[in-house]
Amino acid sequence: MAYLHTLDEVDVKGKRVLLRVDLNLPMENGRVSDATRIERALPTITELSKKGGIVILLAHFGRPKGSRVEADSLRQVLPALEHYLKQPVAFADDCVGRSASQIIDALKDGQIALLENTRFHKEEEQNDASFAAELAKNGDIFVNDAFSAAHRAHASTEGLAHILPAYAGRSMQTELEALDQALLNPQRPLIAIVGGAKVSTKLDLLGNLVSKTQYLVIAGGMANTFLAAQGFNVGKSLCEYELAPTARDVLAKAKTAHCQIILPIDVVVAKKFEAHAPSSVCSLDKIGADDMVLDIGPKSIAQVDAILRNCKTLVWNGPFGAFELPPFDQGTKRIAQSAAQLTIEGKIRSIAGGGDTVAALSQAGAAEKFSYVSTAGGAFLEWLEGRTLPGVAALEK
Repeated sequence: MAYLHTLDEVDVKGKRVLLRVDLNLPMENGRVSDATRIERALPTITELSKKGGIVILLAHFGRPKGSRVEADSLRQVLPALEHYLKQPVAFADDCVGRSASQIIDALKDGQIALLENTRFHKEEEQNDASFAAELAKNGDIFVNDAFSAAHRAHASTEGLAHILPAYAGRSMQTELEALDQALLNPQRPLIAIVGGAKVSTKLDLLGNLVSKTQYLVIAGGMANTFLAAQGFNVGKSLCEYELAPTARDVLAKAKTAHCQIILPIDVVVAKKFEAHAPSSVCSLDKIGADDMVLDIGPKSIAQVDAILRNCKTLVWNGPFGAFELPPFDQGTKRIAQSAAQLTIEGKIRSIAGGGDTVAALSQAGAAEKFSYVSTAGGAFLEWLEGRTLPGVAALEK
């Protein structure tokens, strides 16, 4: 990106490159069950290695809270890392001190090492200057390729950038370019889909999006709060009734900003929150006292689909309904597949992110067809909220 220092600006041959990556991976039976984050880091690792850099990987795993917890050791991701890199990776059982420096000193140009979990040291999350300096002793330059950790001002994500020459890795660069095209410089009309259980967790996001989008689709449990604020009975549905005034404020601000809020016009209801529970489609004025709204109905799907077809950019965070439980996955599935098809046809640029969103799009077979899907959770959300991410700001020119 124009305002970030990138790898295009540096000759890494013979230099020790401290490369911050995200290896906080899901595990099953001692093995990595989803290597997406390794795959995202591969272009940067490979480029640095091929250009003759000595690549030293920094990462965290789990929440050891500043002490050594063997269940959170990065050693367990080493086999998957070597498998995808197709070359051996040295491992140091600490990220600072003699054990780290000995491993690094033995490396030749192009070789790779993985250092132990940075969060085994409490100073990491404190962004302690002395700890950052200890990390920096093992590098000549710093590259941050972990956008998903960029919202944390930690020693290995922010502190190092103030000590060593600092650059964005290719994954970081790609992510920020995608997000810039989504919100800062989008093709319009711009539509955002925001779902999730609670309005209270996404107030900042809604506030930022009403000033940037032409259409804002409010989905999931959040929509129930907005419907209740407009006087509809939502039965036993998830609903934050105390936030009804807040919901009305959002609607008023959207009107002032000429942003059209899209809410369900029909819904799928059931008496039980479980897979394959008996369900029915009903209009908003027919929701029963013992009903739970678990998805949007066919008219709502058609409404969102029609708007999508008139838009040039889509930003998506959060599902439409209880997508984990069939048949309440249909709203999310059908909108996802429609957006994917429009993307393939070159009619819309689609950017999505957030854990539930990625899972829902993957389940719908749409994730790989989107323009960009972010594996970041908190960082993606904070970027959409308009916040400054410390790990990004530290790389700016």
